[in-house]
Amino acid sequence: MTTLAEVAVRAGVTPATVSNVLRKRGKVGAATRQRVLDAVEALGYRPHLTARALAEGSAPTLALMVTSIANPFYPEFALAAERAARKNGRFLIVCNTNEDPVISRAYLDQIAGTLSEGVLVMNSRIAFDDLHTTRARGTPVVLCMWERPEVSPGLPCIAVDFFAAGALAAQHLLDLGHTRIGAIIGSQPDGVQAARYAGFCHTLKVAGVPHPEQEARFTRDAVQGGYEAACELLTEHHDLTAIFATNDLPALGAMHAAADRGMRIPDDLSVIGITDIQLARESRPGLSTVAVPTDAAAAMAVELLEALIESGGHCETPMRVAPPPVLVQRASTGRVRS
Repeated sequence: MTTLAEVAVRAGVTPATVSNVLRKRGKVGAATRQRVLDAVEALGYRPHLTARALAEGSAPTLALMVTSIANPFYPEFALAAERAARKNGRFLIVCNTNEDPVISRAYLDQIAGTLSEGVLVMNSRIAFDDLHTTRARGTPVVLCMWERPEVSPGLPCIAVDFFAAGALAAQHLLDLGHTRIGAIIGSQPDGVQAARYAGFCHTLKVAGVPHPEQEARFTRDAVQGGYEAACELLTEHHDLTAIFATNDLPALGAMHAAADRGMRIPDDLSVIGITDIQLARESRPGLSTVAVPTDAAAAMAVELLEALIESGGHCETPMRVAPPPVLVQRASTGRVRS
């Protein structure tokens, strides 16, 4: 591997001059700069990012911690965050924790502040104590897609009004004449998707439409979780005309369950989710959903993290709220049959 010293010898300059050219700092004449760049190209030199980070106490990278890279939403968010990071001349490291606190803590201990200058965290399943410890060590942390804009998590965050998303889904089904609606929640009652279900329930209550607790299922945020929950709901409550799911994956599972029972979507059962992942657009029938501002939230998260890095961890607006969710009606919802 070519070293910086070898580049300096070929260009006839000092290693410090090579470093200044590559970092675009210091006063270097045009002719000298070109000699250095020509030497870099000829020798195929590439900076050793790890060594630079350790030597300078900073890194040209940001870390994004996700709970499961198998969930298709996270790659979509990572792609948007990576685009935003590149605009700022940074790389993005994606850290998959598998919902394991030991793995999460290891990433924070080994990467935060060394290989990455700041950390984006997709949700609060990572222990808040660990995140506060990371901040106390001098590495900025930003929570992404925080689901309760009305309550501060005590950390800088980008919030999305998921209560409103649940309300939009409920109102859409009500507008189509549905009053017998089952619910599938992709978390535990006090979990990360609780605000979505709360918005759904509030809208039904205001409309005077009952929603007994036995017509809701709390399950895994996965296609299989939605499939199993929908099978239970449709077996126990034959008069349901619609199912609301707090995320697109369980909603897709509900559609599969209905199809396996010989039900037609949306003639026999309407299904709606939340998020608008690529699979929702590609499913047949297309899944009606409430789209959340994934690209905007990712860009805002990177912007906030950069501001925290530049300011030494302080920011005037530690919570920034992303644009509101938007209803996207596709073929999986229709008017209730009389």
